[in-house]
Amino acid sequence: MFDHISIGVRDLVASGRFYDAVLLPLGYRRLYEGSHGLGYGRDRPQFWLDTSPSPVPDDPKSGLHICFRSDTRDAVDAFHAIALAQNGRDNGPPGLRPQYTP
Repeated sequence: MFDHISIGVRDLVASGRFYDAVLLPLGYRRLYEGSHGLGYGRDRPQFWLDTSPSPVPDDPKSGLHICFRSDTRDAVDAFHAIALAQNGRDNGPPGLRPQYTP
């Protein structure tokens, strides 16, 4: 259904460091780097970070929810641990979410 998703970030360098680290266990890597954006994926960029002076605010009530596909539970656990080590926050521990997909 989707070709790609882009999110705005204020600090492209810091955001790039974060996503370089957390996406690696899932098999995604930086495939594009430009002055105003970064693109991540396996074969082609599908998740984009774009420099923005007013990205979507950090608001749990906004409904913004982005999930990355993983091939293994170990990769999910690694993603989660790295994200927390990189000062990320979670909305709950890793685990199955059968309400979304098996």
